[in-house]
Amino acid sequence: MQRLLKRRDFLFVRDGRRANAATLSLQARRREGGQPGLSEAAGPQSDEPRVGFTVTKKEGGAVERNRIRRRLREAVRLSGALHARDGHDYVVVGRHSALGASFATIVDEMIAAFGRVHAERQGARKPRRSADEAAR
Repeated sequence: MQRLLKRRDFLFVRDGRRANAATLSLQARRREGGQPGLSEAAGPQSDEPRVGFTVTKKEGGAVERNRIRRRLREAVRLSGALHARDGHDYVVVGRHSALGASFATIVDEMIAAFGRVHAERQGARKPRRSADEAAR
């Protein structure tokens, strides 16, 4: 798998599907050739899945954030090869609970999150009404 490194690629994925778990949040979005979020490094002909990792500063100091990121990278390496789909970009957002969780738990949650972001929607939800529409 390739890595997401550019901010615009992370922002592109942010608008895709999302699956939350106790130790992580997985965001996924299908990549199409020529889209503004596609970096030149991958090129439109590259169909390999790309993954980016982020842990916010509120999750702890640099040492803790790097440890969370390392655990999540290994979980993606083990489970992502089987569950990530070609032509998709993924962003894994780490949570502080990933430090205390067993590695097996992280991998299980990662596999479940991949399943949820790729699950077919059963019924489309109605779009949310804005505050202005609700007041009418």
